[in-house]
Amino acid sequence: MKLYVGNLPWSVTESDLKELFSEVGEVTSATLITDRDSGRSKGFGFIEMEKNEGQQAIKKFSGHMIDNRSLRVNEANEKPQRNSSRY
Repeated sequence: MKLYVGNLPWSVTESDLKELFSEVGEVTSATLITDRDSGRSKGFGFIEMEKNEGQQAIKKFSGHMIDNRSLRVNEANEKPQRNSSRY
């Protein structure tokens, strides 16, 4: 199950995300989305874990406070396909 984790403080690292979500179960991957030019966090990322553990993580960490920021955690939507043809 892939989870979206939003409203992250810029100070959070991928290791921090993995460590936090490991409290609920095994984290397959933790990815923090960064700005291509500056390398700075965009304030969101993705976690992958087993479905049952992912559902527990949503319940446990939605609204969880980190550095005065309330996390948003939900199941990630699939990235929409881009049309590669240009007119």
